[in-house]
Amino acid sequence: MVEIKVVKVSVPEGCNVIIGMSHFIKTVEDFHEALVNSVPNIKFGLAFCEASQDRLIRHSGNDEELRKLATEKALEIGAGHSFIIFIKNAYPINVLRALKSTPELVTIYCATANPVEVLVAETEQGRSIIGVVDGYSPKGIEDEDKIKERKEFLRKIGYKL
Repeated sequence: MVEIKVVKVSVPEGCNVIIGMSHFIKTVEDFHEALVNSVPNIKFGLAFCEASQDRLIRHSGNDEELRKLATEKALEIGAGHSFIIFIKNAYPINVLRALKSTPELVTIYCATANPVEVLVAETEQGRSIIGVVDGYSPKGIEDEDKIKERKEFLRKIGYKL
């Protein structure tokens, strides 16, 4: 028997969230180091759901509010080896490469400022993230004006030359 649950993750104003799967409790320290070494002045909270032994929510961060939020959401998701990171003063594009270089990372489901719904399957053994709903469904297809607007925006914020 499998039950599907939806865990809503609201992202605080000015923040982004990264949700994924990892393994081993070393994740917490390695992710902490990857984040602080990626962006000066980054603020973050991260939590990791241990899947064996003590089965605790392991957590770290340099912002108590984000650390608390990550810990609460990790507990609500409750999927073994899942993690959640809330970041402020940085964007996922600034930290994803560093996170991906940690040996514990298995996958990333989303990295976004949008509201997220985490789809969780629950069995007798435990829980697993089976996917996420990141933001909202598209309203249409970009036209030439929207293509131009997208390109100008990326250059304005310095992500393209």
